[in-house]
Amino acid sequence: MTTSEPFELAQAAAGYIAEATGVDSHDIALVLGSGWSGAADLIGEVTATLPSSEVPGFSAPAVVGHVGTIRSILLPNGKRALVLGARTHYYEGKGVRSVVHGVRTAAAAGCAVVVLTNGCGGLNPAWRPGTPVLIRDHINLTAASPLEGATFVDLTDLYSPRLRELAREIDPALDEGVYAQFPGPHYETPAEVQYAHRIGADLIGMSTALEAIAARHAGMEIFGISLVTNLAAGISPTPLSHKEVLDAGEAAGPRISRLLADVIAKI
Repeated sequence: MTTSEPFELAQAAAGYIAEATGVDSHDIALVLGSGWSGAADLIGEVTATLPSSEVPGFSAPAVVGHVGTIRSILLPNGKRALVLGARTHYYEGKGVRSVVHGVRTAAAAGCAVVVLTNGCGGLNPAWRPGTPVLIRDHINLTAASPLEGATFVDLTDLYSPRLRELAREIDPALDEGVYAQFPGPHYETPAEVQYAHRIGADLIGMSTALEAIAARHAGMEIFGISLVTNLAAGISPTPLSHKEVLDAGEAAGPRISRLLADVIAKI
């Protein structure tokens, strides 16, 4: 396999999306993680819905709570949003190229901005389940990169200060923090959580960082926001479960979806 193959596949996927949706170019991409899917219903008019498994390089989601579609949405301001409900996680074993295929497809489809969301564990006890937190920076603990060969990309200000400030204009109470991506699929041990905290993490999860690196390489502006669905291991007094993640996302869904929709309207 050559280093150009993932970009050729992204171009093929973007071409398929353009033909299937009747939209030549999109402006904003949204990757909606646990708890965030309701935002797609609030940002504008859905003009096309594609099963992700029919789009080159995509597959049906492997995680309960994720939507297996790609949607084209007409925003009130006339821009076009591409909503990617088919996120591939690193722990699925499909390779980093598959993890970032959605982001690369969005870039090939014309998107200049990507919104990356997730449900995550919180290391700050003040952030109760249901708290949205802006991502200021990340720590990639997967020991992997979507970049291949001598591809050197600066990650300073990876998560757009401009877009974080825009979000705080809508909700001045929004906190921000550093997100650490672990490989998963197991939850972290209390010792790993303490390690992450000591090296500067405030949020921990199993997505987003690899996607953000690929998005920067593609020249996209990145807005990252997490939903704290549980306190991390050793901070939470109870064992962790995926049901807890889903329940917290469902409870916070309407509020955080409205917040994200308001942010999208201003981009």
